[in-house]
Amino acid sequence: MNRHIAIYPGSFDPFTNGHMDIVHRGLEIFDTVIIAVASNSEKNSLFSVVERVDMITRLTDHNPRLQVETFDGLLVDYVVERKARVILRGLRAVTDFEFEFQLAQMNHTVCPQVETLFMMTSPKFAYLSSSIVKEVGRLGGDISQFVPPLVREDLQKKFTGP
Repeated sequence: MNRHIAIYPGSFDPFTNGHMDIVHRGLEIFDTVIIAVASNSEKNSLFSVVERVDMITRLTDHNPRLQVETFDGLLVDYVVERKARVILRGLRAVTDFEFEFQLAQMNHTVCPQVETLFMMTSPKFAYLSSSIVKEVGRLGGDISQFVPPLVREDLQKKFTGP
């Protein structure tokens, strides 16, 4: 397993400036960050898995140190399959920690060689979530400070049509 690869999993529906912040900061620590889009998420997604992967790939500008993939099944199995050892997770608040702590403990129990690294979200993104962005966008609010321009355009297309 490679200590220089981190897996950053999530539904990313849509990918926000907070997600991008974690990716950029993750690249300061790891040689490669794999953005792993969950394809079996139980969330009711606005964007399909294919649309999310395409969106994130365009956002990352084909950076050779970033990979965008999908995964099914247990995250730890995917981490081992990709020869990584670290799951990178962003935390916004204590409420995030409680849930993420349970997942990290379960993942470590199932696969002890996989570690979870919690990265605190930058303060300017501490309140930001994909759900909030979708709600503000759906109601016609300005979401330009919450998402990259490409995501804003994709969201506007979803809400108002081409």
